[in-house]
Amino acid sequence: MFSGLFVGTALFGFVADRFGRRTIFTCSLLWYSAATVVMAFQHDAFGLNLWRFIAGIGVGVELVTIDAYLSEVAPKALRGRAFAYNSMIQFSAVPVVALLAWLLVPKSPLGLDGWRWVVLLGAVGAVFVWWIRLRVPESPRWLAQHGRSEEAGRILAELEERVKVEAGLHLLPLPVPLEESAKRGSFAEIWRPPYRARTVMLVVFNLFQTVGFYGFSNWVPTLLIARGVAITNSLRYTFLIAIAAPFGPLLAAALADRFERKWLIVGGAFGVAAFGILFGQAVAAPMLIGLGILLTLSNNLMSTAFHTYQPELYPTRIRALAVGFVYSWSRLSVVFSAFVIAFFLDRFGVPGVFALIAGSMVVVMLAIGIFGPNTSNRALEEISR
Repeated sequence: MFSGLFVGTALFGFVADRFGRRTIFTCSLLWYSAATVVMAFQHDAFGLNLWRFIAGIGVGVELVTIDAYLSEVAPKALRGRAFAYNSMIQFSAVPVVALLAWLLVPKSPLGLDGWRWVVLLGAVGAVFVWWIRLRVPESPRWLAQHGRSEEAGRILAELEERVKVEAGLHLLPLPVPLEESAKRGSFAEIWRPPYRARTVMLVVFNLFQTVGFYGFSNWVPTLLIARGVAITNSLRYTFLIAIAAPFGPLLAAALADRFERKWLIVGGAFGVAAFGILFGQAVAAPMLIGLGILLTLSNNLMSTAFHTYQPELYPTRIRALAVGFVYSWSRLSVVFSAFVIAFFLDRFGVPGVFALIAGSMVVVMLAIGIFGPNTSNRALEEISR
């Protein structure tokens, strides 16, 4: 799956810049749903892994497109909260999937293996495709960038009328005239000032943030067992910890547009490091669950903040391409960091794993804290100058 995510983000992130945010989101969702349905009926490891890889490509393109789209349609004063609510919906799937796996995997409803039902339920996103096509407008910024100013103006006028009705306003504030170059973007542009420094910073950030995020979330049952928790209890504790996943973005929603974005990332990384060190020393079940919940909240606060932050740092013409490239390093990191975490767990135990995670979070804090530009409450065109 993560190999497919790497391919989708690194090699196909640009398609949303070329063909439009709404079109590519729709196509990537259909791609993922179709590949997932095929995967659910595989009977050997090769077929299962092949279709997981193909499904991962669709997810990778979808994640990049969502980030680019949200950053372009959300007002600057609400951008952080828009991403936070989007992340809350995404992370709500974590406890839902954990519960479905707990209930279905040991069984075979209607003669079909439980894990196949879990996979098939994940493919229901295709049901929403036509609703998306009818109700979600194309990004006005993308349209204007591609010379479709009349269509962009019509969509903006419709959005403004809805805002007037919902907010009870007769007039909206006049927009600040900020212009972005109409030239076509290229991969080479992300290596030119001022984007080169941002690209290097985000590559370093993505290489190390996944050690904390997936080093905990993907390894919770194994880490609990290594702390002496029975396997049946470890699955129960994992589910209890997973319930906290949607609350991290809710915390981010309360903070997102009040504090500078990059410091929320730094704060989330600090929480992962601090609570991780304490988790590595804990033995009692309530302490393990409590610290696991705090780790989850910190990880998801950091995740929500950086998904908002990345697309803010690039102009519309290369936004999806650049975000796809820098984010792809996190997908690559997940693959290799799993072996590193397994090595540390074997040699140094759970405390060693969290020492590794804490060290990675220090790199994250330094990279973003020192080199990250401020973005909160600023227009995208102003940030990308």
